[in-house]
Amino acid sequence: MIIALNNKSNFTKEEFLEYKEKLNKIQKNANLILCPTNLYIGLVEQSNIGLGAQNVSKTSCGAYTGEISATQLKSMGVKYCIVGHSERRKYQHETDEEINQKVKLLLKEEIIPIICVGEEKEERETNRQNEVIAKELEEALKDLTIEEKKKVIIAYEPIWAIGTGLIPTNEEIEKIINLIKCHLPNTKVLYGGSANENNIEELRKISVIDGYLLGGISLKLEKLDIFLEKLEN
Repeated sequence: MIIALNNKSNFTKEEFLEYKEKLNKIQKNANLILCPTNLYIGLVEQSNIGLGAQNVSKTSCGAYTGEISATQLKSMGVKYCIVGHSERRKYQHETDEEINQKVKLLLKEEIIPIICVGEEKEERETNRQNEVIAKELEEALKDLTIEEKKKVIIAYEPIWAIGTGLIPTNEEIEKIINLIKCHLPNTKVLYGGSANENNIEELRKISVIDGYLLGGISLKLEKLDIFLEKLEN
């Protein structure tokens, strides 16, 4: 079971140092991946927790002020990288073409992309979620070989569920994950979007889920500990 922790743009340096020490003491059987803000990647040294990034540049190393390349992430020990998160699509106007460029650069450096897909509320209400997700997958994986496609992880995050406390029904989640696995039969699929310690006992009934991409709860280790305990027992 994969548990990816997306800290987003949170924690001062002192807060993060305290956080990572407490995180290292949590008892878990799951494969934990910590994705701190890029500023703190160099502060993570736990060998028992996978190191991930929240984003990568669409360009290689060079004269791109403010960008962080896949090559640089690899040199810092990064093994995973979130790509195409809905917040970046919305606030940074990230396009499907840019996401595809990032995926290719990450794979070139042997970093595993965690590619986020998901529908808006209006797309769900008009029953277009399958169409939206199929298109996002197609564009993100454009021109990749079969072997390259096997290396990626997909995170299904219904955009209307992120940070709202609302989640799809188990049946709705299972249908989407099966759709993704129909396109990518050998790929791990995570669920994200308001998964927490209160609903994990219901979510764990969905056998096709290979793990979770956690946002808000990743910041609250006492709740994360309960989440993991309920998930694994």
